[in-house]
Amino acid sequence: MVDTGIALAREAPVRGWSARNVAAHLFTVACLAIWEGASLVAPSYLLPGPVPVVQRLWVFVTSARDLGHLGASLFHVATAIAISFVIGTLLALIPYYVPVLRFAIERRIGPFLNAFSAIGWTLLSIMWFGVTPFTVIFAISAVLVPFALVNMTAGLNNIDAEMIEMAGSFTRKRSRMFALVIVPSLYPFIFATLRIMFGVAWKVTLTAELFGGNSGLGYMINLARQEFDTTTIFAAIVLIIAFVHGMDRYVLGPLQQSVSRHYAG
Repeated sequence: MVDTGIALAREAPVRGWSARNVAAHLFTVACLAIWEGASLVAPSYLLPGPVPVVQRLWVFVTSARDLGHLGASLFHVATAIAISFVIGTLLALIPYYVPVLRFAIERRIGPFLNAFSAIGWTLLSIMWFGVTPFTVIFAISAVLVPFALVNMTAGLNNIDAEMIEMAGSFTRKRSRMFALVIVPSLYPFIFATLRIMFGVAWKVTLTAELFGGNSGLGYMINLARQEFDTTTIFAAIVLIIAFVHGMDRYVLGPLQQSVSRHYAG
């Protein structure tokens, strides 16, 4: 009886896991079927079917021009994440080491950056810098800075004061303490911040490239919109969704979990 109970307990999670996956796949198939059915009724310039979109995706991944736009978007995202992470981290470190500035950072700069919309930053950057890659990078960075500021501030506030005091008994050099104690304590927050920023960056990138870019997937979507090439728009959207989901699930997510387990406690 005991062995049977153990066997059932071991089999239950497997069946549950399989059921969840089957349900998810069935839902995906149902959505594709609804999409295909709707595309048969609607005009192709309004709603292309899954097959034309897949065919356009194949053309996309084999076209040097289209891949160039993808590379431009990747460059915009990577550069903006790096810039905004550095700026946000510096803004979080200022009140940590200079407490008198805490009110200015957390009650003035932080709320201002949080409240300013992506469209607002995009329009301002177009007025200031024109239609250039720097315009796109500036708009994305401005939107991402508060994410880094909030998360890194939370990480700094989470550092054990007793650990800092103990580290101070071994060295008085702030640079050494920062490199050996502060930074390792922030690793889980660093990877969590980068993961969040990666997802948000792609949402902002399309908007920034759509209005203020001369390259990138957003710019490509804008050209397709002018030509009523809805198939290209759908193909670009599907590509972005697949890329962002794949990176988050198979790269950033496992990496964050590994770091969090290693530095837990």
